[in-house]
Amino acid sequence: MSGGPADEMFTVVDVGGTTLRVGGYDPATGTVHRVRRVPVDGMHRTPGAPVAVLQRRVVDQIVREVAAHTGGRPPRALGVAFAGPITAAGLVLTAPTVWGRRGDPLPLGELLTERTGTPAVVVNDLTAAAWRYAATEPGDFCLLTISSGIGNKVFRGGEVLLDADGHGGELGHWVCDPSPDAPLCDCGDRGHLGAIASGRGVLAATRRAAHARRSAFRDSRLAASCGGRADRIDNRAIAAAVRAGDPFTTEVLRGTLTPLAQAVSGVFASVGVCRYILMGGFALAVGEPYRRLLVAELVRLGCFGLGPGQIDAMVSLGAADDDHGLIGVGRLLADRMPAPFSQGAS
Repeated sequence: MSGGPADEMFTVVDVGGTTLRVGGYDPATGTVHRVRRVPVDGMHRTPGAPVAVLQRRVVDQIVREVAAHTGGRPPRALGVAFAGPITAAGLVLTAPTVWGRRGDPLPLGELLTERTGTPAVVVNDLTAAAWRYAATEPGDFCLLTISSGIGNKVFRGGEVLLDADGHGGELGHWVCDPSPDAPLCDCGDRGHLGAIASGRGVLAATRRAAHARRSAFRDSRLAASCGGRADRIDNRAIAAAVRAGDPFTTEVLRGTLTPLAQAVSGVFASVGVCRYILMGGFALAVGEPYRRLLVAELVRLGCFGLGPGQIDAMVSLGAADDDHGLIGVGRLLADRMPAPFSQGAS
């Protein structure tokens, strides 16, 4: 049966390291509807599974969720925001937060096109989110996500700055700690920014600090919420403790923000973007205290040519929801509807 309002919507999917979201995007209003959220069938649920197995599970899950959303009919249009570098042909090169180590590239755009009966536009999740903010930002900006991992995208001159092979916007894999015992990244390498300053990185750092500084942890608000047990600490408890001003937890978070501030300062110095939007489940859960701590580190380190007030003004929090990828890939689909669909975009 066709002709109802649902038939006018695009089907949009956002696959992150922890959660898969699927919904309908209304191009007339720029809003999403009937959003369903489920855990991703990736390494977060089955640690240690082979990459090829996890890839198949994730593809099957996307197909299954799309079919459930459309009632088994081919979508009018299908857009997928995916956590990993993606070529213009829709080839997922790596997805460290979804299936860990590199593995073989996954032709996600081609597979979804074949299995859903609709040409699938597949883009990196931050690329999609940048399209959401491009509709409201008056100038160039850099989008930063701090969630399961860390990523960034620069939007300049009406486009996301990427090459056809998907390179760019992967600050989470910048090596900021070259020591041999640096924290292990989901991709299998050590010392990456994402291993230190992502939500997963902050969680690991907080648990290490709880063991190393037992007295300070025992007296903290965080310990009270976790029964005094380091193994019971989670990101929700960390965010709540920082929002409440807990000194122990705030100090741990501040330490993880130093390399992130260095990365932002490097983007500013090299590209000259003066607008930074923070998003991602962890950063937005902490909220304004997260923004203030990052700004303080940026002021301490310095952004060449800018004073404290200018640095404060250039950093803001994104929308307090988790619809960034869904809305962004919907807007990208709407922008490209007049032209023939391709199977992917970087």
